[in-house]
This record gives sequence, C-alpha cells and structure tokens, in this order.
Amino acid sequence: MSSNFPLSYQLSWLPRFLVPSLGGDDAGFAPPAGGSPSSAEKVVRLVFLGDISAVASRKAPTIDKTLRDKIASAQLVLANCESPVVASPRKQPGTLLGTRHAMTAQFLSEVVAAAGIEANRLVLSLANNHALDQGRMGFDETARELADLGIRTVGGVIGGPVAVIDAGSMTIGIAAFTEWRNAPSAEFAGRVMTRDGFERDGWDALERAEADLLCAMPHWDMEFRHFPQPATRSTAKRLAESGVDLVVGGHAHVVQPVERIGETLVAYGLGDFLGTAWARSRWPLRLGAMLLVDIVAPTSLPGRRRGRIASYEVVPFLRQRERGRERLMPLDAVPGILGKDVEARWRAVFHHN
Repeated sequence: MSSNFPLSYQLSWLPRFLVPSLGGDDAGFAPPAGGSPSSAEKVVRLVFLGDISAVASRKAPTIDKTLRDKIASAQLVLANCESPVVASPRKQPGTLLGTRHAMTAQFLSEVVAAAGIEANRLVLSLANNHALDQGRMGFDETARELADLGIRTVGGVIGGPVAVIDAGSMTIGIAAFTEWRNAPSAEFAGRVMTRDGFERDGWDALERAEADLLCAMPHWDMEFRHFPQPATRSTAKRLAESGVDLVVGGHAHVVQPVERIGETLVAYGLGDFLGTAWARSRWPLRLGAMLLVDIVAPTSLPGRRRGRIASYEVVPFLRQRERGRERLMPLDAVPGILGKDVEARWRAVFHHN
C-alpha cells in the first residue's frame, strides 16, 4: 500500500489515535446552531452523517428514535462511504486487522434501514483514502453494488467534478474530492476524484454548475485532531470564494467545529456515523455528529443559485457498544461520568454557545 501521507503524519497517527488532540487554533468558529427559516418559504432539509464503515461492527446499529426522526426529516441524506462495498474482501489480512476497510451490501442495507433512510434519498461520497482498499476491482464492485441498491454516489471521476442532484424542490451541486489516498496515484486515477484532479478541473466546474446551491464534501485535514489545520481552513476559504455555499468535510474521525465564511457554512468534520476504528476504541472516537441544514429558495429569484442556507444545527451523539453492535444515542442519554466527560469534550470543541 503506497499512500501520500507525510512521514510526520504517519508517526503521529498512533499517539493521536490513543489521545485525540484538542490543540490548535480554536478561534473564529461559529456556534453549533444558527439561523431560522421563514415559515413562508419552502424549505429543503439536508442531513449529513459523516463516515460510514463496518470496521467497528459487522452488525447494523441500533439508533435512538430522536436521531432517527432527525434523519427522516431530510429530503436528502449525505455521508462518506468509508468502506468499499464488496461481497468478500480481496485483501484479507489487512481487512481482518482493520487497516483495510470493507463492508457488504447486506450490511449497508441494514444500516440504511436502521437509520430509516430510503435508498433514493441517500448520497454517498466515494472520495476518500480507503476507496481502493479492496483494489481497483473492489472499487468497481462498490460502484455497481451501490447502484443496485439505488444509492447515488459522488466523488468518482466518471460524471465530472460536480454532480447535480435533485433534493425536493431544489437542485444541489455536489463536489467531492480526497486530499489523501492509501494507494498509488495510478490506482486512484480515472476512478476517484483526488485533490490534484479537482485542482485541474473542479474549480471551473463549480463555476459552470447549474444548481440552486453548491456543496463541497472534501476528505481533508488530519486524523484525530478536533481543530482543523491552517491549510484546511485556507481550502475552505477558497471554496467559499468560488461560490460554494456549504462545505462538509471528513477524515478526522472526531468532531470538529463549524465556521461561517461570509454566507458559506463550513463543517470541518462530523466524526464517524459508524466506527471506522476498532469496537473498543476510546470514547472521544465514538463521539460523532449529524449536521442538519435547512435551505430555502425564494420564488422571486429565478435561475441558478436561488438557494440559501436559512438555518443549521450540529446534533451530537455517542456510539456505545451493545450486544455486539453499535448503539447511537443523544448525549443527554449518556449516563454517569462518561456522560459528563463527553459533554465536556463537546463544549471544548463547540465553545461558542
């Protein structure tokens, strides 16, 4: 496996995995909720779920009704497909260890059902460093399996840098790319939209996109750090200046804050919806979040780019181990000392309340 992670990054992986960092610049971020849509305007809701993987459990999760109801309120649900979808792993040793990811279509179907998501409302990004974990054939199989399930995808090279997807009464232009890869660039080429590929074609595609609202889903930043790196914030600023209205990142595997750059909302990282690390990982890696975004499109604004973000809410949850599967619960349902510790970590990241 040949990645593009710098050596310093690789050396810091285990220490930060064991003790996720709260270090870094924590200034300039926004509260975890803001805005309020007008009752006179037609609202389209998007819900983002973070990373979906089968590493922590091969059984579908149980999900608290409060969280399920929030997911069910969306016209479109978006997440990162962190594990290739294959009938059986092609890279057995690494898959058993958890260094290579894989999940079956049956598992994903059960996850979708557990979350109360209709497959035609779900959009999964393939632009992440694990996309080629099961080889080129595994990536091609993933695309076929998701299509057979009726799940739409973004972040592949085929179809171009920006996919335009219907969401209720509006259209959403979605650009997804990965800064990182776990395999040589030659394997990603022609399959996964990388940062290099987006630099060549993506910025112009954003300008040309015929959509009511533009969204970017970058797989960026450094793992197990709660606050984004300066380079990540610079990329977010560039996306905002290029007309992107909403940026929702991934890869850190811990919750990260949100920022307003002009009218653009940036959620740097939501953590994992389903665990990408081992089942007994420490609780900071089991703290995740959903992002709810309400979009309105005033009828008085004809043509493209009618949509605007009226309100947003970052909804935290904790994944607990229960009878061989993960259980997703709101933070206020986590009992005892653990509940207090999780709440304190949440406040440390989102201290602009």
